Amino acid sequence: MIAAIGGSAYTIAAAPLLAWWTIATLAGIGLAVLALGLWRRARGIAWRGAALAMLLAILVHPSLVEEKRSALRDIAVVVVDESPSQAIGNRREATEAALVALNERLAQQRELDVRVIRTGKPLPGSGEGGTNLFGALGRAMADLPRQRIAALIMISDGQVHDVPLAAPEIAARELGAPLHVLLSGRRDERDRRLAIAQAPSFGLVGKETPLTIRVEDLPAPPVQTNPRGNTAGAAERQARVTWRKDGGAPRSLMVPVGRDVPLSIPIDHGGPNVLEIEVEPGPDELTLANNRAAIVVNGVRDRLRVLLVSGAPHAGERVWRNILKSDPSVDLVHFTILRPPEKQDGTPIRELSLIAFPIRELFDVKLDDFDLIIFDRYSQRGIIPQAYIENVVRYVRKGGALLEAAGPHFGTPTSLWRTPLGEILPTEPTGNISEEGFKPQLSEPGRRHPVTDDLPGAGKPGEAPSWGRWFRHVEARRHRGTTILNGGRGEPLLILDRVGKGRVAQLLSDQMWLWARGFEGGGPQTELLRRLAYWLMKEPDLEENDLRAAIDGDRLVVTRQSLEPDDRPVTVTAPDGTTTSLALTATQGGRSTGTAPIAQMGLYRVGDGTRTALAAAGPLNPVEFSDVRGTAERLGPMSRASGGGVFWVGDGAIPEIRRVSSGRAAAGHSWMGLRENSDYVVTGFSEMPLFPAIAALLLAIGLLIAAWRREGR
Repeated sequence: MIAAIGGSAYTIAAAPLLAWWTIATLAGIGLAVLALGLWRRARGIAWRGAALAMLLAILVHPSLVEEKRSALRDIAVVVVDESPSQAIGNRREATEAALVALNERLAQQRELDVRVIRTGKPLPGSGEGGTNLFGALGRAMADLPRQRIAALIMISDGQVHDVPLAAPEIAARELGAPLHVLLSGRRDERDRRLAIAQAPSFGLVGKETPLTIRVEDLPAPPVQTNPRGNTAGAAERQARVTWRKDGGAPRSLMVPVGRDVPLSIPIDHGGPNVLEIEVEPGPDELTLANNRAAIVVNGVRDRLRVLLVSGAPHAGERVWRNILKSDPSVDLVHFTILRPPEKQDGTPIRELSLIAFPIRELFDVKLDDFDLIIFDRYSQRGIIPQAYIENVVRYVRKGGALLEAAGPHFGTPTSLWRTPLGEILPTEPTGNISEEGFKPQLSEPGRRHPVTDDLPGAGKPGEAPSWGRWFRHVEARRHRGTTILNGGRGEPLLILDRVGKGRVAQLLSDQMWLWARGFEGGGPQTELLRRLAYWLMKEPDLEENDLRAAIDGDRLVVTRQSLEPDDRPVTVTAPDGTTTSLALTATQGGRSTGTAPIAQMGLYRVGDGTRTALAAAGPLNPVEFSDVRGTAERLGPMSRASGGGVFWVGDGAIPEIRRVSSGRAAAGHSWMGLRENSDYVVTGFSEMPLFPAIAALLLAIGLLIAAWRREGR
């Protein structure tokens, strides 16, 4: 039994002198004796019963315990949603007004502490998406006693994306307190959004990758039926969708509203391909933020097909073959001209063990299937007709890649320069060949070009490279292109050029095999040829003039690669459209970099007036803006299961606050309740025996004497 008076509580406690089973046994014997006397109608049974009760009380030894209690204040936890969707319309103002009014009313409640938690702001680089209020609530409640929580109050637009997946009753039981929701939006809001129904993460270069988009007007209007029985409604409305790839020229098309629409993205280069899509505003808009979407598809090459045509066999032929075959992503087709037409020895064709050179199949039928064509010490001896050489020229101008590794024949009348290839080769031979030992050296542009800027062993400007020497250099005059490697006397050795949509590289020596053999320490032939091949095939990381942007944690990193010094600042456009200027600092080679802090999730656009780069912070199409309408559907079931209520406060109507006892309803039409927990801590206690030993013993003896006298009459 417990009784509370003022700040104290009283209870009766027992401290038995014997074991409970012993006391019970004695009580049973005593009751049996009393029952026998009662059956025999003996006198003094009442006095004997009183004496037995007193003796048993002495054995139980009861005492009155007084607890001195100090009442604890209840706690109300208020969670304020600060997610980006709260900036729509007047939601943020309504939220702050509701918080002020709520604080004023809570301050009038006695014995109540208030905890306010502001959360929901996105953290760039964290990878989190959507509005996560329950995570912040759980962290805040970790150090709060559940028995003291009077209520949980959330001020939000209702678009919360971490609502517990358990049944509302189970989730409410985990909270242990009424959950009240104050919705900052308005009922019956409407909005148009663009959704990416399906999009791939990777696509093959040179192919088109399918994706599916959907334009929705929320809520969807009811489908109407005309007199003929046909339906009419959202499916018949049209909306204009505009898209552009990698910041290029925009394209537009009309799509039906409420239907999945297939599109195709041309993947024309490796690495990230960024597609931006936007739909025109609808008749009722809450925000245009969800009218835009972005997709990043990483372009990958299925298999790099390389055609290597070698002239007369030489020591460097195996170097080319080994380097290209060592890359598992390369399909190599290699032919060596072993038997030129002028070599006639009378051997019947069917008795030759050599494979006939499939000229027409390679240079006409399947020419466009190759990503790179390499002529290694090849000279024109009538094997490949002029018409097929012209096919190679057209192949390069349309976007193909050509590498010529020139040998001694480049300076002779059989030179490829004297064929139609001379139109696209960057140099003209002088006819001289130098066979003095020399070390290839980086040119000034070569120290800034990504193909050669950090080659191992290149040395600093003015220093001799640490790699080995070569002993043949075909002299030529450069007419166009960029020289990235020079010979011993500063003549062009490795030249890169762009022709139409394609690319051409020319190496004026056949001595790279000396590096592969380790002569005088060798050199970086594998790395150089790998970079050279991938530059020819338009690898984005090897572009000599490029602007790149990336997100690193909570910072935007911008890198500009250029062959010429460029100190112009770049313009950074944030997802919300605001622009800032960012200065870049020169670093190694032709790179200059700059960083800027980011505070928003979405697509950042960086431009320098010539080029544009895109970088995505967090999810490109955040779930936060997938549906921005105020709603009670997400939090309502859990709130009702906990005994709380849902109230729309967008118009400034704040519910009344009442204190309710545990177990009673905590919400009504225009009021919400705070549970009275009456929690306390014990600050001290005292104990007083109910039957002091001497007094109880004397009383028991007196009762026995009274029983004896009654029976003696």
